[in-house]
Amino acid sequence: MRSHTITRTTAETDISVELNLDGTGRYDNQTGVGFFDHMLDQLARHALIDMTVRCAGDLHIDDHHTVEDVGIAIGQALTAAMGDKTGIRRYGSCLLPMDDALVRAALDLSGRPFLVWNVDMPTHKIGTFDTELVREFFQALSTHGGITLHVDMLHGLNAHHIAEAAFKAVARALRDALEVDPRRADAIPSTKGAL
Repeated sequence: MRSHTITRTTAETDISVELNLDGTGRYDNQTGVGFFDHMLDQLARHALIDMTVRCAGDLHIDDHHTVEDVGIAIGQALTAAMGDKTGIRRYGSCLLPMDDALVRAALDLSGRPFLVWNVDMPTHKIGTFDTELVREFFQALSTHGGITLHVDMLHGLNAHHIAEAAFKAVARALRDALEVDPRRADAIPSTKGAL
């Protein structure tokens, strides 16, 4: 099975992440940041990745280190779980509606990290959660997961809906990209022979 467990400890956060890329979307995420946990649950459920995240972070300062460092750890675990990427479809995309929000995500598990983020949040907060941290999470995930990731908000009025649509769209795109291609299950999807 394509799975990996990683721990990451710094002066700001203590994190463990368990991923199974061939899961059913089970999740158990506890970071101390309620809205972020809800978004991680969406990521796991809609990507069909089994994911357990534990994070003890310096929340007395703010949520930034927790959100960014969890993104780093998930990206690292994802990279390790994919191995040499034999058989994956590599590319994925999704156009996801959620009420007033419409978000498009497209990604390439290329090993070449790059984030294009065209999402404008109408508010600075969702409850107590800083909306700028949504981008921070995806920047960390892209960088440490080696993902070329484009996220575009085509429409949106409600920040909660926009953020959730972004997580779900990326999850669905990731699900497609991680699927094993039955026509090329024994090959790396690149003319270079490596990703």
